[in-house]
Amino acid sequence: MSIPFSNTHYRIPQGFGNLLEGLTREILREQPENIPAFAAAYFENLLEKREKTNFDPAEWGAKVEDRFYNNHAFKEQEQSVQEKSQTSVKGEDIPGNAVELKEDKEKEEFAAVKIQAAFRGHVAREEVKKMKSDKVKDETEEEKE
Repeated sequence: MSIPFSNTHYRIPQGFGNLLEGLTREILREQPENIPAFAAAYFENLLEKREKTNFDPAEWGAKVEDRFYNNHAFKEQEQSVQEKSQTSVKGEDIPGNAVELKEDKEKEEFAAVKIQAAFRGHVAREEVKKMKSDKVKDETEEEKE
């Protein structure tokens, strides 16, 4: 929650949004009368599942979010998957598929171009808004004179 005219910005911890999203989904699904008690029971159940299965949804959510922002969290996993996918035939290692790597690079370049174009469009729209607001200010000043 932000306070109007405040210059303080709080960072949401990674994975926290994922936890709250899960809680919100369950609240909307169950429609409990006592939401704080329901939330407490939900998180207790989540803790029990985490202890039994060693699966932490907050950590998983943080990795998913991290993948969208910098893609470093999954590089180790991708490398291990690539190593497993390489097989040896008669003692010779078959390298990874170069065509797939080229396609991935093309997809990344296309995505980068698309993001850059969207940003340039945003900047242009902001300039148009500024020009319009300046024009309106000039017109109101002329009417006052």
